Amino acid sequence: MKRSASAVWQGSLKEGKGTLTAPGGALKNTEYSFGSRFASGAGTNPEELIAAAHAGCFAMALSAALGEAGFTPTRLESSAELNFDNVPPKGWTITASHLTLRAQVPGITPEKFHEIAAKAKANCPVSRVLNAEISLAASLA
Repeated sequence: MKRSASAVWQGSLKEGKGTLTAPGGALKNTEYSFGSRFASGAGTNPEELIAAAHAGCFAMALSAALGEAGFTPTRLESSAELNFDNVPPKGWTITASHLTLRAQVPGITPEKFHEIAAKAKANCPVSRVLNAEISLAASLA
């Protein structure tokens, strides 16, 4: 299975702008720019998309791991916050991803919940592809 997306960039780094498109429809000529990446300008940025991918992937991996252990979550609410830092001599680098989770899982003990959440964090495909420290803060609602 392959997944894809495309980018079109026009102009210089600071004054230019671009669009991102993915066949699934979530991104359709979605704007991004220097301002949306390094300041608070309108549009998205690659790091925001990686954070969304990490949060979504982790929630699905956790649902699968809970199911394998005999639990069905009522709700999994995950978010990811990336650290995007200028690290000499490499330059701008994603140095960490912090996952936050609020979960409703009937019948699970806190110990079992944390064990399964840690397994899902380690085995989520996006976690495995990131060459960064990945942390997790998980809580039961």
